[in-house]
Amino acid sequence: QVQLVESGGGLVQAGDSLRLACAASGRTFSASAVGWFRQPPGKAREFVAGITRSGGMTKYADSVKGRFAISRDNAKNTVYLQMNSLEPEETAVYYCAAERSFVLPVLPVQYSYWGQGTQVTVSS
Repeated sequence: QVQLVESGGGLVQAGDSLRLACAASGRTFSASAVGWFRQPPGKAREFVAGITRSGGMTKYADSVKGRFAISRDNAKNTVYLQMNSLEPEETAVYYCAAERSFVLPVLPVQYSYWGQGTQVTVSS
């Protein structure tokens, strides 16, 4: 079992930065791939970024490449998402998810554990 709690969301202006954190409890976190997803109002949940259990590999949605960076600190059971140059259309609830896996899933259905989400609002 893994419990996830996101933090760091808020209201920012276009072009600003935010760093989200996903704090986990549970002994299998270090054996889990972690993904960040977002769900804009009225839209489907979409993959943003992911990181393998060791942190050796990362993936990003094309729309955030070069602006977002995912990292993890297994000693602190925490995964971070640094978001730079935020755009108004990136307003969404951001979720982290974990799955005990050697690979890096990118679909929501592939993740078993989810946090409650944190709201990110980007004003123009």
